[in-house]
Amino acid sequence: MDGAAAHGGALSYLLRSFLCTLRIGSGDQRHTETGNLAVIAPSRVPGLARSFHVLSLPRSAPQAPRYSLSFTAAGLRPELAAVIAAIHLEEQGDWPRTKATVLERNALQARSASTGKRLESELRQRLQRLNAPQIQLLARGSSEERSAMAWLAVLKRIEIAADLAREVLDGKLSSQDLELRRSDMAAFYAACERDHPELAALSPSSQQKIRSALLKMLRDAGLLAGKATRGGILGTVQRPSLSPRAQQLVEDDDPALLSGFLRTPERQRRARTGGTAP
Repeated sequence: MDGAAAHGGALSYLLRSFLCTLRIGSGDQRHTETGNLAVIAPSRVPGLARSFHVLSLPRSAPQAPRYSLSFTAAGLRPELAAVIAAIHLEEQGDWPRTKATVLERNALQARSASTGKRLESELRQRLQRLNAPQIQLLARGSSEERSAMAWLAVLKRIEIAADLAREVLDGKLSSQDLELRRSDMAAFYAACERDHPELAALSPSSQQKIRSALLKMLRDAGLLAGKATRGGILGTVQRPSLSPRAQQLVEDDDPALLSGFLRTPERQRRARTGGTAP
């Protein structure tokens, strides 16, 4: 092998080795940490007399996905969500035709075209997370079931709402501390901003708008009762109504979603009680 070919082969080998190190986990026996770099034990390069250490860059911690913050364009609005769901069934499950029909009819009774577009866009993007049986229940169910399916759509699209229900409300209910305080919400938002810089980057007025919209959705979904007081109490945490049919649709979809309704999946309840759940 001549010198040029040897060096070319060596460079190719080193490049392959470097790419391989990107896939080496902490369990690799040859992997050691040196400062901010990971060093792989000396490797013999074909065609060269000397061996080399191959360095790999450390893996960065995965970032949390950005929150969807467009929900201020529409509250829970189960009655409007039901209108879109009914039109979606008319249009044989075709979302582009559903969108066109909703806007052409002004089915959401918006005062202006721009408002109608914002409402339709936000509500449709939530409803697109629901499966066919959930859409049918939203369109044809009782008022209670429509609210449940509208809240389910929120949980599946608006992660900050799901986090709030799971991390704050469910925790307070479990500890039998049913009063939701301003301090609870302040601590929740502070924790969210550490993982979601997009929240901290908002203007104070936008942050307040998001907080107000979340609280209103909690009330409309039945998770928060009572009015805010001057003493810093925002309301009383409670489990929302959930019909057996609605609960089954949620649990069949993903049992973890029941935490957004402040409920525990059936099999977990049985495991805790050692038998039949109440």
